[in-house]
Amino acid sequence: MSTPLLVERAGIVRGFNRFYTHQIGVLQEHLLQSDYSLTEIRVMYELSSRGDLTSADLCQMLSLDPGYLSRLTAGLEKNALIQKVRSATDARAVQLHLSDHGRAVLAPLEQRTQDEVIALLESLPEPQQRQLTEAMKRIQALLQGTAPSYLLRDPQPGDMGLVVQQQAALYAREYQWNWEFEALVAEIVAKYLREFDPTRERCWIAEKDGEVVGSVFVVRHDERTAKLRLLYVDASARGLGIGQRLVDECLRFARHAGYKRMMLWTMSALTDARKLYQKAGFALIEAEPTVSFGKELVSETWARDL
Repeated sequence: MSTPLLVERAGIVRGFNRFYTHQIGVLQEHLLQSDYSLTEIRVMYELSSRGDLTSADLCQMLSLDPGYLSRLTAGLEKNALIQKVRSATDARAVQLHLSDHGRAVLAPLEQRTQDEVIALLESLPEPQQRQLTEAMKRIQALLQGTAPSYLLRDPQPGDMGLVVQQQAALYAREYQWNWEFEALVAEIVAKYLREFDPTRERCWIAEKDGEVVGSVFVVRHDERTAKLRLLYVDASARGLGIGQRLVDECLRFARHAGYKRMMLWTMSALTDARKLYQKAGFALIEAEPTVSFGKELVSETWARDL
């Protein structure tokens, strides 16, 4: 039985579908001005991107009626856009192959579509481009049943206080670090907020089941070098790949922002974090003993080119 909340949500989904169908129609308008139908172009695209496929494969991928697809592919074969070939793994099976002529026809249509989408994205500021594409990936993953049990998002009011509190509590609990560490985290976060440059700096908040469970920062060290700071993942959310994803996002952002190098500072006792850094291509460049946070530790600097 439908509840009022489900009815409301269904209305939101249907409204989005109408809006997005219109947007896609605008993007496909130029393709419809070509000599080929949208379905013919979709068939050629699948053969180009996935390689040789059977008619049954295409029916399943594109949700097409077998009879309709048979007539459509016959026309494409007549125009020398596709060819029928024997499967390399099963001599009894016939596959469809995109010909050289088909690739030559498809290439400018694909480029036109790419240009249209780029123009759409360029109409948005960079942060909104990122939000749009992340939301699209999230929708696809949810509907496919492959969505991770966490999400990465931009900070919201109140998050920075949580980052300070959670990191201080985590490192006190797991490593017995004292109040000096909390003071350091608070100073780094305050500096980030006061001097934030959105073109060269970024923070990601990891959220699971509505709770903040991790974060990381990219800040400017100098014109060529970015600095990764304050990476942490709460114990309740480890094993999900959040730490690796946070590091990967830092590297991706730093390259996009024009940095040529990234560095970070850590302690040798943080073995799990060090494994992440090493896996991401960072190398230890400096280490020295220190007394910090009420403990005798080894301070380390890691770096890598971008």
